[in-house]
Amino acid sequence: MNWITNYVRPKINSMLGRREVPENLWIKCPETGEMVFHRDLEENKWVIPASGFHMKMPAKARLKDLFDDGVYEALAQPKVAQDPLKFRDSKKYVDRLRDSRIKTDLEDTIVAGIGRVKGVKLVGVVHEFNFMGGSLGMAAGEAIIKAFEKAIAEKCPLVIFPASGGARMQEGILSLMQLPRTTVAVQMLKEAGLPYIVVLTNPTTGGVTASYAMLGDLHLAEPGAEICFAGKRVIEQTIREKLPEGFQTSEYLMEHGMVDMVIKRHDIPSTLARVLKIMMKKPIDAAKLNGSTPLAALPIAASASI
Repeated sequence: MNWITNYVRPKINSMLGRREVPENLWIKCPETGEMVFHRDLEENKWVIPASGFHMKMPAKARLKDLFDDGVYEALAQPKVAQDPLKFRDSKKYVDRLRDSRIKTDLEDTIVAGIGRVKGVKLVGVVHEFNFMGGSLGMAAGEAIIKAFEKAIAEKCPLVIFPASGGARMQEGILSLMQLPRTTVAVQMLKEAGLPYIVVLTNPTTGGVTASYAMLGDLHLAEPGAEICFAGKRVIEQTIREKLPEGFQTSEYLMEHGMVDMVIKRHDIPSTLARVLKIMMKKPIDAAKLNGSTPLAALPIAASASI
C-alpha cells in the first residue's frame, strides 16, 4: 500500500499533470458543518469565524500567540527513560512515540517557554493534544516540574494550558506518579508567593484534571471546553441516569463554581495580564490591555479568587 501511495500515485500524477491537494485544506466546523479555509482558521487563532467554535490549537502556535510579538525563550525538554516498561498493545510504545514525534515535531506533549505577556513576565506551559492525546507521562511530568522551577527561579507567575486525555497508560504507575510530583511543584510555587493560573482547554480530563489542572489560584476556560475526570458516557453507564445538557462543559462548571471565568481565545493574553497585575499588586496600564475583560464584568467567583 505504501509503495502504491508513495511511488505509483505520484508518478501517475506527474505524467498527467495533476497536483496533489492537501487533505486538510478545508476544515469542517463540528457545530455547524461550515467549511473554513485552513489559512482563515489559523489567522483567527483556530476559532471558527461564524460559529465561534474553538478548535484545538497547536502548542507552539498557542505559545507564540500568548507572548508579546510571539517572542519567548523555549525551555529545554528534560531527558527521561524511554519505554521503561517495554509496553506493547496493538503497537509498540516506542513506535507510538516515534510516530507522534514525526507528526508533531515535538519530543513529547509539553511545550514551555518564558517571555512577556503585555509586559508581564511569566512562564507558559502548553499541552500538545496531537502528541498521544496530550497524555501525562514521565517526560511531560518532568517538563512541567522544570517549568515550575524556572518560574520560581525567575520570581514570575506560571500559566498552564492543559489539553489532555489523562495519564499515559503505556507508562503505568510511573505515569500516575506524575500526579503527586506536579502537585508538589504547584505547592512550591505558591509557597514562593507567585501566582499560578490554569487556562482549561478542550479537552481536560482524567489524571490531569485530578492534579495540577484544578489547583490554580485562578481557573479560566475556553468556551465549550470539556473538563472532567471521567467521561459523560462512562458516568451515565455507571449511575444509569441521563446527565444534564452541557454537562462537563466550561460554562456548566462556571455555573457550579469549578471555573472562575470563561474567556474567548482572543481575549486570553490581555485578561491574563490584567489579573496577574492585580494578583501581584502592580499598576495596570489600560492602554496595553485593550480587549481584556473589564474588571467589573468578572464573575463573583473570579473576584473572590484574586
